[in-house]
Amino acid sequence: MPSSPKLVILDRDGVINRDSDDYVKSLDELLPYPQAIEAIARLSQAGWTVAIATNQSGIARGYYGVDTLDAMHASIQALVNAAGGKIDHIAYCPHGPDDGCSCRKPLPGLLERIRDALGLETLEGSWMVGDSLRDLQAGDAARCQSALVRTGKGKRTELTGTGLDDACIFDDLAAFTDWLLSCEKTASCPLH
Repeated sequence: MPSSPKLVILDRDGVINRDSDDYVKSLDELLPYPQAIEAIARLSQAGWTVAIATNQSGIARGYYGVDTLDAMHASIQALVNAAGGKIDHIAYCPHGPDDGCSCRKPLPGLLERIRDALGLETLEGSWMVGDSLRDLQAGDAARCQSALVRTGKGKRTELTGTGLDDACIFDDLAAFTDWLLSCEKTASCPLH
């Protein structure tokens, strides 16, 4: 049995940067949480591989193009690099909710792409960190451990109480990172 990868997969909007009900459509609208950038750097420095899995249906809806999305992701990567960290892979779904793709969360396609891009045999034991139920469902489908953050849509998701039985809940990505690195040091990290 292969050992569990030290991998944290992050949703983007609401976890790394502020979310918007009107979509994050430009570099100017991309507002990263400073504590999230630092948290990614800390995970990376502690030997964790960090990836992003993000639904970006704004492309299918015509709100922005792939070039704009690439610029937003380059900006996030530059901020993380400047903080001393690294994002190892970014997978995104450009499809709309009715396009019938296999990559849009809550389906596990994006996470499987990350697994394949990183040359992993399994995602079992990895973490999926998101602010919505569909993030957690994608993580569950890929056999990841799930963590919900209260940033973005996370508080609303928590209030529903639906589908959260196996999820750990944290105020933000920094709090998740504090917990993960702390329990890793003491070898007391519970696995679901």
